[in-house]
Amino acid sequence: MDIVFQWLLLTAAVAAGWFMGRFGRSSRRNSRSVSDEASVRDRLQFLFTNYSDQAVENFVQSLAVNAETVALHLSIGSHFRNKGETDRAIVIHQNLLARPELSTRYQPQVTFELSLDYTAAGLLDRSEALLHQLMGDRDYGRKAADQLIELYQQEREWGKAGQVAKTLRANRVDPELDKKLAYITCELADQAVADDDRWTANKLIKEALEYDRSCIRATFIQIKLLVRQGSYKEASQQCIRVFDQNTDFGPEAIDRLMKLEREHGDVRRLVRKLRKLYDSWPSTSLLLAVVESVEKADGRAGAIDLLRHELEIRPSVRGLLRLVELAGYEKGMTTDEGRLVSRIGHLILANRPIYRCVSCGFSGQQLHWLCPSCKTWESVRPIQGVEAE
Repeated sequence: MDIVFQWLLLTAAVAAGWFMGRFGRSSRRNSRSVSDEASVRDRLQFLFTNYSDQAVENFVQSLAVNAETVALHLSIGSHFRNKGETDRAIVIHQNLLARPELSTRYQPQVTFELSLDYTAAGLLDRSEALLHQLMGDRDYGRKAADQLIELYQQEREWGKAGQVAKTLRANRVDPELDKKLAYITCELADQAVADDDRWTANKLIKEALEYDRSCIRATFIQIKLLVRQGSYKEASQQCIRVFDQNTDFGPEAIDRLMKLEREHGDVRRLVRKLRKLYDSWPSTSLLLAVVESVEKADGRAGAIDLLRHELEIRPSVRGLLRLVELAGYEKGMTTDEGRLVSRIGHLILANRPIYRCVSCGFSGQQLHWLCPSCKTWESVRPIQGVEAE
């Protein structure tokens, strides 16, 4: 009985709002224009605030379908989806598509909304089928393709994601799409490396770099391949090349470079090269690499002097801990105070995020090429600052 009463009140409220909006707006048309979208949004907010979801849903089932009410149907369906009630959103959009009076001009829009419902409900196969239907639509083809790529990324179907991206790329020039396609190709290259299919991996790396010359992931996969085949010198050169692609990932490249030189090269021969890089792109990782190369080439005293001088200009917790360690060894002892500073410093760093997404602010201690939060490629980067780089 309560639901029936709420439904009657809801019908009266919407009817009154429609009557006042239709006839009141005509009298004020010359004084100011009222946005239909804003008006619908305000009325919906009133409905959602003052009536139960069941009353709203019952009202929608009996609401006529025409050019003036389609937006209302869609907004209520989106409301339920955003609340997590995907089953209700699906019913609303399915019923809307089944209405014979629904104009064909609105069918792609309703179909797209239904695909979002299916995705939110985890019914990815149904969503995929609807999105493929929309691929050729003039108004919703691009949105469907973008959503389809995101769906395939979620399922890690990189080959399918790449095919959709290539279809989009054939019709328009879009640097962001090129970057996305480059990183999707890198996922395929990584799979080839895991399968020890070096020919395919090299082919895919080349393809990724053709899409986006600044693709850091492609260069790192290339470094991995060069190390596997014993081309250590060339791998080191590729590490240096990262600074020409994107200096934000310099710390990642330096970590790889120093590991290579310790295992297969000679760290001391890097002194001049690392100093030159540090002068242009100072960071804690680069400073520690310079200090290590100076220590190997000239001794610990020179490394301490260099590190102390640089820390006065560019302080960092990691640099300070390294200084405490070097100074302790140089004096032939490690004091209780030195050990305490080192322990506290390492505890501070242990719980700090190392990477942060420049797009949404997501942070963590692991490098993600695709941000887990905003789904943007290459936006998670090493954090800069006293407690980081």
